[in-house]
Amino acid sequence: MFCPFCGFFDSKVVDSRSSDEANAIRRRRECLACQKRFTTYERIEEIPLVLIKKDGSREPFDRQKVMSGLLKACEKRPVPYARLEELADAVERELRNRMEQEVKSSEVGELVMEGLKAIDEVAYVRFASVYRQFKDRQDWMRELQNLEKKTQGDED
Repeated sequence: MFCPFCGFFDSKVVDSRSSDEANAIRRRRECLACQKRFTTYERIEEIPLVLIKKDGSREPFDRQKVMSGLLKACEKRPVPYARLEELADAVERELRNRMEQEVKSSEVGELVMEGLKAIDEVAYVRFASVYRQFKDRQDWMRELQNLEKKTQGDED
């Protein structure tokens, strides 16, 4: 590590600790030449996650967009905000654990729907109606029947 004061190429670590957010390590260093102290931060370098949209365009993955969709689906529903945060975290974690730089938006939507189904069925149907672009009442009925079959299958 180069000293920011004299440019000497070596320093010693005097103190190390986690930063306030626990997403970095704060290191207090001392230059071996001029003995001045300075601070460095060590952070994990994440691989950028890119979303491939239906039309083939690409954009960076945005967790806030996932949260926005969840909040709309759960509007006026008895779902705690913390639970939606957990779901958004789980979706992002699943995507990053795949170790792929590019992910189809359809995969993100399926992960969100799977999580919502376990949290609140009404929110699930709301999200599915937008995500799957229901065209008419028959699309709604089909999805509700599939949900009912799944629910009855879980009870048996």
